[in-house]
Amino acid sequence: EVQLEESGGGLVQAGGSLRLSCAASGLNFDDYYIGWVRQAPGKEREGVSYISQSEGSTYYLGSVKGRFTISIDNGKNTVYLQMNGLKPDDTAVYTCTAARVALAREIPITEYPLRGQGTQVTVSS
Repeated sequence: EVQLEESGGGLVQAGGSLRLSCAASGLNFDDYYIGWVRQAPGKEREGVSYISQSEGSTYYLGSVKGRFTISIDNGKNTVYLQMNGLKPDDTAVYTCTAARVALAREIPITEYPLRGQGTQVTVSS
């Protein structure tokens, strides 16, 4: 059984940084895309980033490009989302998601079928 568990959210001032962690079990990173989605109150869920270890590819939402970095630590079975230069608009619940490679190529990050519980990120102005 695949399990994804996020941590690292919290309250930070604008301009600050947070590193989100997604501890994954029951999967091999070579077989999956691992993504992050976020949802703010009253807004639709949006795909923030994904990483494919087997394909050596990453993706970033335009509004976070240059500020967020996604990475994998195979030794710890963990995917990180380093978030720098945080803005109040980044406030949302961030959720780790996963999909097998073949499926992930066909669907947006927001539709990846495997998800964690989410972690709250709040950026104050």
